Amino acid sequence: MREAKFYKPHAQGILCELCPQHCVISAGRTGYCRVRRNLGGVLYTENYAACTGYALDPIEKKPLYHFYPGKMIFSIGTWGCNFSCQFCQNWEIAQASPATQEISPEQAVAMAKRAGPGNIGIAYTYSEPGVWYEYIFDTAELAHEHGLKNVLVTNGYINREPLAALLPVVAAMNIDVKAFNNDFYRKVCGGRLESVKATVEFAASRCHVEITTLIIPGLNDSEHEIRELARWLGGLDADIPLHFSRYFPRYKLEVPPTPAATLERARTIAREYLNYVYVGNMAGDGMNTYCPACGMLLIERLRGASALTDKQCPKCGQPIYIAGEIAF
Repeated sequence: MREAKFYKPHAQGILCELCPQHCVISAGRTGYCRVRRNLGGVLYTENYAACTGYALDPIEKKPLYHFYPGKMIFSIGTWGCNFSCQFCQNWEIAQASPATQEISPEQAVAMAKRAGPGNIGIAYTYSEPGVWYEYIFDTAELAHEHGLKNVLVTNGYINREPLAALLPVVAAMNIDVKAFNNDFYRKVCGGRLESVKATVEFAASRCHVEITTLIIPGLNDSEHEIRELARWLGGLDADIPLHFSRYFPRYKLEVPPTPAATLERARTIAREYLNYVYVGNMAGDGMNTYCPACGMLLIERLRGASALTDKQCPKCGQPIYIAGEIAF
């Protein structure tokens, strides 16, 4: 265990200030995330260096399509989460208490450096990295010193002060915007949309950001909601990539899988406001990058092929937003 950051005394115990749950934690208890415990008036994190899994992944798996496309990244995760999503894809580590192994920040950086010449850094993923804050803070600083890129795959449910402290050593984030209505967040996830929007808006001006939305039939798939999500993102930056992902029944939610037509309709709507919109978890061309001006196929990911020339469309000269080098 390590003493946690961002907390203060409260009349009923300790007030955790890491995320918008703002848990008041009484003696001996944990907060919403299950990993931060009040022991003798001191808040401790119980998952520091506790790793549930690691692997070398394609950067596209995060998904990040416009950040060093074609490269690999060393991925590592822990347990716990500050949401309680009924459709959780990784509930075995987010909502349960899985087996772990201890991997220190120094060991994580060494493993990332040994992972091979195609590896660009470390992705904190699989579970919610926000509840691993102290470990990520230490590891990311060390990784940054060694020239490695740090990537967060996150639900975006974190307060401004801890996020601002971490962002100087974070190169990219994929942020889940799970819906664009607060009722969904409150009833299905146990959170608030506005707090996630604030994270997206703050992070997008400081690092590379891509957005993922899992489309669930009848819950967050209305044309109005998709349009408002895309309009909001487009107002921040039309080059922010948006990934629509196909839902399948998982954990506590038994809604039928998302029809392919629903995802295609969402992509068509979002393209009115955004230059790069993708569809995942289904067959088709949803992973490919097309020129937003002339429609030319520029990156064919399954084939690992790129037609880009100096990050421009070779047909019409349209600049194509890519952060970092292209390995395809």
